[in-house]
Amino acid sequence: MATAPKLTGAPVEQHRAESHKWLVALAVMLGATLEVLDTSIVNVALPHMQGSFSASVDEITWVLTSYLVSNGIMIPLTGWISARFGRKRYFMASVVVFVFASGLCGAAQTLTQMVVFRLIQGAAGAAMIPSSQAILMETFPPAEQGLAMATWGVGLMVAPVLGPTLGGWITDNWNWRWNFYINLPIGSLAALMVYWFVHDPSYLGGRNRTNRRIDWLGMLYLTLGLGLLQIVLDRGQRADWFHSAWVCYFTAGSIAAIVLMFWHELRFPDPVLDLTIMKIPVFNTSVLTIMAMVMILYGTNLLNPLFLQNLLGYDAWKAGVAVAPRGLGTLITMLMVGQLSRRGVDMRPFVGVGFAIVAYATWMMGHWDLQVNMWSLAWPIILSGAGSGLIFPTLSATTLSCVEKERMGFAASLYNMMRNTGSAIGISLVTNLLNSREQTHQAYLVQHFSVFDAWRMSQQAPRMPGAPVFNFAQELATNQKQGLGMVYQSIQAQASLLAYNDIYRGLAILALIFIPSFMMLKKATGGGGAAH
Repeated sequence: MATAPKLTGAPVEQHRAESHKWLVALAVMLGATLEVLDTSIVNVALPHMQGSFSASVDEITWVLTSYLVSNGIMIPLTGWISARFGRKRYFMASVVVFVFASGLCGAAQTLTQMVVFRLIQGAAGAAMIPSSQAILMETFPPAEQGLAMATWGVGLMVAPVLGPTLGGWITDNWNWRWNFYINLPIGSLAALMVYWFVHDPSYLGGRNRTNRRIDWLGMLYLTLGLGLLQIVLDRGQRADWFHSAWVCYFTAGSIAAIVLMFWHELRFPDPVLDLTIMKIPVFNTSVLTIMAMVMILYGTNLLNPLFLQNLLGYDAWKAGVAVAPRGLGTLITMLMVGQLSRRGVDMRPFVGVGFAIVAYATWMMGHWDLQVNMWSLAWPIILSGAGSGLIFPTLSATTLSCVEKERMGFAASLYNMMRNTGSAIGISLVTNLLNSREQTHQAYLVQHFSVFDAWRMSQQAPRMPGAPVFNFAQELATNQKQGLGMVYQSIQAQASLLAYNDIYRGLAILALIFIPSFMMLKKATGGGGAAH
């Protein structure tokens, strides 16, 4: 009886990977979602952690800064480590260390312990996003890569939205430590699934690279450049930016290290960053576009809860519920993008449509006032998520499909390094603008009040027949202190509102600028709708 011919080499690997591709997708998506979730889930628990560790407000924020710094440094190293030691091995090790560090964070007894454990957690979690992208692009056939990126992106985009809501519920009903403990069962499941279903392709050749020189100098430049930059972006506003000496020194050190890194990496035979990928125009266009998108996304993710809590008086739970519909919008459009991409539809115009929707949504947010109703809050939030869902999977597939498979890990690392930098810049920029615009509006309103409202109040004050004329200055000095205090609070609220309006409209203009970016992407030569 005739037997089927035995397949060898790449066809066997491809068949084995595609036979359980959705299990692979679930495995890597669990890890990536946990990593993104941990950047936001602990935010609402900081006041409780502050009490547990007897820390000041400035000290407790190192719980966030330490995670972001180590994460930002390790992301660009992911491609090099995966190529040298194997992507599956590195991904599994990252998940295991991430889970172990999460348990240590939950059990931390001092602030120093917490910061050290968060450094470890952030460094371990760095591999999950770029590695999971590369694994999916290798596992799924070209016609389904857009669908894979869309499905994977659902977890990545929804996690930052659900993080504050879930973290608030856990903190209120259990304890802040459970924000870390919940990573243990989910992360353990992810590690087991990666062990069972993920396999390295033959071209990765990790063993063949172990005899190559190690780029220690490149790692040093990378660590200094990105680490100092992340600290400046995260904590510079608290130190009044360049009025502080350390901000100037750290910025100069970061710029010098990044320049030296570029100079060194382009000459070293086995660099930790493959900067030659930046010679591909489509890659650069996609990176610049994704940086603009995450600046808008993380900017609105920061502004919306602050607006709801500081101006409308929502508590953390209610604010989290109010912004949760963004995840619904993202889910709908990402699933739509995945299915259309699978059918060979040209997805490039959807990037422009997505930016147009985001621009319209943030412009609507720029018209919120202190009497805004729930529907007026929810609709632009849903639209913002829907627009992001159109942009993200298309750009991810575009960026990673424009390089050969052998360099896909390096492309994913470089892409996510720039995405992470864009999010840090967006958060820092929005925070700084919020403070500066609020001070500007407050100064104007106080001046305006002093020259006009004082006269108006004196004219409109009720006066009995025969009573003396209302003297505003005299009343100010006697029995109007409480009233003026309320007026000043009203001025502060109005100044804050105007500052939020300004920034939302600025983000809308940024989105408008990037609407035509889709025209610089190249259409796929084959099925799948992903640009090459």
